[in-house]
Amino acid sequence: MSKSTFFSKTAIALAITLSITGCALEGDDGADGVAGAQGETGADGLDGADGADANAGIELSLVGRIQLNENDPEGAAEIVQYHAATNTIYAINSAADEPTVEVIDASSITSEAVSNPLTANNMTSNALVLPTTQDGVELDGPTSVAVYGDLMAIAVPASAKANNGFVLFYNGLDTSAPAFMKAVEVGNLPDMVTFTPDGTKAIAANEGEPSGDYNIDPEGSISVITITDSIPADTAIAIDFTDFNGQQETLEAQGMHFPNPSGRTINGTLIDTSVAQDLEPEYITATNEFAYVALQENNGLSIVDLSDYSVEIVGLGFKDWSQYQLDGMEDGTVSFGQYEDVYGMYMPDTIASFEWKDATFIVSANEGDAREYFFDTLNADGEQDEDLCEAAGGVDFDDDDGCLSYTDETQARRLEYAPGSNLETIAGDDPEDDDFTSYPLGRLTVTSALGDSDDDGEYEAIYAYGARSFTIWDANGLVVFDSGDDFERITASIHGDAFNNNNDANEGDSRSANKGPEPEALTIGVVGDKTYAFIGLERMGGIFVYDITNPYSAEFVDYVINRDLTEDGDIIGDSAPEGMVFVDADTSPTGNALVIIGNEISGTVSVWQVAEK
Repeated sequence: MSKSTFFSKTAIALAITLSITGCALEGDDGADGVAGAQGETGADGLDGADGADANAGIELSLVGRIQLNENDPEGAAEIVQYHAATNTIYAINSAADEPTVEVIDASSITSEAVSNPLTANNMTSNALVLPTTQDGVELDGPTSVAVYGDLMAIAVPASAKANNGFVLFYNGLDTSAPAFMKAVEVGNLPDMVTFTPDGTKAIAANEGEPSGDYNIDPEGSISVITITDSIPADTAIAIDFTDFNGQQETLEAQGMHFPNPSGRTINGTLIDTSVAQDLEPEYITATNEFAYVALQENNGLSIVDLSDYSVEIVGLGFKDWSQYQLDGMEDGTVSFGQYEDVYGMYMPDTIASFEWKDATFIVSANEGDAREYFFDTLNADGEQDEDLCEAAGGVDFDDDDGCLSYTDETQARRLEYAPGSNLETIAGDDPEDDDFTSYPLGRLTVTSALGDSDDDGEYEAIYAYGARSFTIWDANGLVVFDSGDDFERITASIHGDAFNNNNDANEGDSRSANKGPEPEALTIGVVGDKTYAFIGLERMGGIFVYDITNPYSAEFVDYVINRDLTEDGDIIGDSAPEGMVFVDADTSPTGNALVIIGNEISGTVSVWQVAEK
């Protein structure tokens, strides 16, 4: 007999017995009896299982800061790197009189927050002056720096548009005495350099931007320099995009962007821009197996297999703003709306990568970037001449900048729309003319190169630069997570009408029509058992923090800012985060993780401690 059967039959028998007994003895209830004595305390029960850990969270505090080029700070702190063995920060200083990398001693900072965050200056720096020529080529200022162990790589373009740039290598970092090793020629205009995680390769992204009149237009490229026993090779492996020439329509169908003046004659030259010339590698994140390269102006991602140097290109597509809140109107207030037929081009600047379940995910700061090129048309007196500009095929003229050869940037009100259409209603004229009571997107900065799909002169959609967000992508280029309208909504809640500020003047709501908060800088790091993304807003100056441990359920964690936003006041604090690097707790002088930031406009390097609560 089974236990369940036995229980069932016993219960039925007991019920019958109680029923009969109750009928035979039915009468008035008796008085309650006296309470019995307290029984002995029973033995302790077994310990329960441990509960799940609560989300400890993190706390950010400013523990270090240095002001560079105090009298002329703009550009004094851009890309930053960290050398763990000596607690040294290396920062590109583009404001110095000579090409310089700042060597900043961070060994003395402690876990205690600075008492005067807006003006703190508790680190010291020495200048590492770089060569100005190499192999007979005059060099421009440095654009990027990377550190791996005792080795440092610095990307330096040539001064002349026609010449290739170099990656300069230094060793001696472990003894705090960087010494020049060698220069390796790479492609045209190296704008970023990084090491693979195992340090066996240095990889450069070469933008290859055209000259102002497009008469010189080098191809964009990627350079790989192999490193053996801490010694870089003498020559780089060159990776180009010529295999994609003739595939522009296919790439555009994937959501890429190729704005250029092909078919026009400028300064006597008929412009015929190939795909390889148009593609401009901007930023790299690498595993030991693959390099992922942001093609910012083209709204794409290049994936390089480092085993055979084969190349794939993925279009990033567009963000549909009808799903989110957008403030595209600079009326001095928070003015959100949702709009059909309005899209954002992701156009990421900084990208980074991390692993989840043995798969690689790419994280992007979706800044956006337009093309605008000027050249000189000087008369006999050495002055810019508008008539000469027109004769040279320029499309516009500026007394200071000279002759405009090409731009795809415009305002939405300057495009043509079908009469009575949605776009004519929301963007067909200047909102300032009606005191911002109509045409809310009339001044939104958009590209003229997208949106007129049938080439009839009327736009069916408008495409703005950037996505005012950060995005997590899988290795196939598919969106896993996007922060949507978080950056604008959260900063509007915190700062009110001071949100969407600019980075060089305290004027609230002065960037709403042009990329908004403009996320540019980005870094990723692990604190405890969680992976976090830190995203810097180039215009506002604030830092957003997200938990991306599971890329499919990323969550907002915190927002910090170290800037005085007093309307019309001076820029005080840290403005325009350009470069960021994460420092693990076990290599930090404070014993806690750090995020180091190079702030371009304020010329400051700031160090935020990231501690578990």
